[in-house]
Amino acid sequence: MMEKPAAETTKGDGLGGFPDDLEYQSGFGNHFSSEAIAGALPGGQNSPLICPFGLYAEQISGTSFTSPRKLNQRSWLYRIKPSVTHEPFWPRDSIHKKLVSEFDGSNTVANPTQLRWKPVDIPDTPTDFIDGLFTICGAGSSFLRHGYAIHMYTANKSMDNCAFCNADGDFLVVPQQGRLWITTECGRLQVSPGEIVVLPQGFRFVVDLPDGPSRGYVAEVFGTHFQLPDLGPIGANGLAASRDFLAPLAWFEERPRPGFTIVQKFGGELFNARQDFSPFNVVAWHGNYVPYKYDLSKFCPYNTVLVDHGDPSINTVLTAPTDKPGVALLDFVIFPPRWLVAEHTFRPPYYHRNCMSEFMGLIYGGYEAKADGFLPGGASLHSCMTPHGPDTKTYEATIARGNGAGPHKITDTMAFMFESFLMPRTCPWVLESPFRDHDYYQCWVGLKAHFSCEKANGKSNDLQNGLKEAGCQSHHG
Repeated sequence: MMEKPAAETTKGDGLGGFPDDLEYQSGFGNHFSSEAIAGALPGGQNSPLICPFGLYAEQISGTSFTSPRKLNQRSWLYRIKPSVTHEPFWPRDSIHKKLVSEFDGSNTVANPTQLRWKPVDIPDTPTDFIDGLFTICGAGSSFLRHGYAIHMYTANKSMDNCAFCNADGDFLVVPQQGRLWITTECGRLQVSPGEIVVLPQGFRFVVDLPDGPSRGYVAEVFGTHFQLPDLGPIGANGLAASRDFLAPLAWFEERPRPGFTIVQKFGGELFNARQDFSPFNVVAWHGNYVPYKYDLSKFCPYNTVLVDHGDPSINTVLTAPTDKPGVALLDFVIFPPRWLVAEHTFRPPYYHRNCMSEFMGLIYGGYEAKADGFLPGGASLHSCMTPHGPDTKTYEATIARGNGAGPHKITDTMAFMFESFLMPRTCPWVLESPFRDHDYYQCWVGLKAHFSCEKANGKSNDLQNGLKEAGCQSHHG
């Protein structure tokens, strides 16, 4: 698949000032081809003796060389200088030291309590995307290539003369406040709240903040990549469509960058390496390992049309699978605007204990199961087999409407969930955070028993009498 870039993207001129009509390539998992200068892609082979225009050929592999063809992910980049041209890495003095990629008893704690956090304030001191990242919870190990981490970020400045590279895993970024202008080695992506972006393991990228203060959520997976969920009985269409995922067009920057820093995340620790040129010097590329974005408003939800509330899995946008069919290392699920039409049904999500663990965030609006306390930019965590469900106000308001409630449309909302079969360990700083809602449990304290023994006995007596008239007997406790 070959796309011609927009005219303004044919030559790099700095990282600022994204065009409003930034163009993309469409599709999920496609083998893309893109060149910022016509003829920059070699023909007939990946690594000729001399590449067009004197470029260097460099492959980036997202899977092992011998992965099955249907799972194999890699791209070829044709760049002005190869990425290997940098000084040795040295440990970076991180501002907060709150990034975790190895989850054990030495740095995180087990906590089955229902947890909720209010929106975290954006800092007053200059903070970019890297220094604004902090881990909430996770499980497993980046070194063992199995597990996940859930982070949040709060930032107020663009990254300056540096790029970030995550060697641990893929980032799925969910901005909640403020647009992100993301420059990658494959090109540029503009991501607004209500959209998501996936930045695969190993790609170097810069995050600019055109709107100033920014806040959002990040899911990170180790040892696997996100893919579209199978649709099963739904059939061929619905949920997230392949064509709505957008990949960048080739774009490059060619000018000296004295003291440019590559910040590498490796095992949850940050390291710096300096070079004198921009890493965004890729003139052309082709492959299926590429950053991409998706607009959540394009999601096509499916729902029950008669009775009962569907499982949240019906709203899965992306999944990072395990070797066990149907069991996800991490699912990304959304709760978008949609109609509720079920009859004789408690329409909000039901009370539940789950073998999967659920981290929820809210991009905008309210959430149907929580009348109070769950705010845009906030979060909640319900771990494995910890009970959760609608708060008291939501339950009472729902049953008060009775069976006469007609069709109802949920509007002006976008909540999401990161769900995993691995049990999360929680970082101590988020348990001690002033933004933790220590009164979260009280939203269920008001739930009262609606059971009436008198009514139950009355119904039982009516049943007994009816059975006697029919010549039958009933046995019950």
